[in-house]
Amino acid sequence: MHNSQRSLLDLAREDLATARKRDPAARSSLEVALLYPGVHALWAHRAAHKLWHKGHRFAARALSQAARNFTGIEIHPAATIGERFFIDHGMGIVIGETAEIGEGVMLYHGVTLGGQVLTQTKRHPTIQDNVTVGAGAKILGPITIGAGTAVGANAVVTKPVPPGATAVGNPARIIVAKQQVLDEKQAEREAVAARMGFSAYGVTEGDDPLSQALRGLIDHASGHEHQI
Repeated sequence: MHNSQRSLLDLAREDLATARKRDPAARSSLEVALLYPGVHALWAHRAAHKLWHKGHRFAARALSQAARNFTGIEIHPAATIGERFFIDHGMGIVIGETAEIGEGVMLYHGVTLGGQVLTQTKRHPTIQDNVTVGAGAKILGPITIGAGTAVGANAVVTKPVPPGATAVGNPARIIVAKQQVLDEKQAEREAVAARMGFSAYGVTEGDDPLSQALRGLIDHASGHEHQI
């Protein structure tokens, strides 16, 4: 998140490159610069963030509110956002005051990084590097989402998620975690869970990955009985 040493022009160029890398629909840097609300919201946030830390709190909030009205994306001026951050579509995203976002993070539309308490404390999530958060997901409270994690569409996450995991469902369950790969069988389970688990748009064969797995086991047992 050490972008204070880089010029705004360098950061803007990197933002455009990130958008083109992340979004196959992006045809040119000019198109991204003029037509992508996620990029506009990020640029407005950088300016508002500087105003906030210089003590111009009202001006910072006014700028963030104007950006919200223009883009549909609400980012509190005090929130900390790292480099190579990309918002796809963006409408309905809310990022709270004490949220911290690492580098290489991608959010889809409808994501909330919210709080669960009303006190002036660290009350919003910390999102570590290279995390992808699917459409409509809610990450609530001062929890940490580990680096390399994928949060599925419409997941509701209220507990920490370890690095390299996939979290889906309401309440969110961890269905893939690299630390849990202890043997060949567990690695095989990880591959199966990955295939049926995370989708940025929530396009799966069922609402609940756990129930999908149970149905698969039942079908497998039924097939064996039929053969016998």
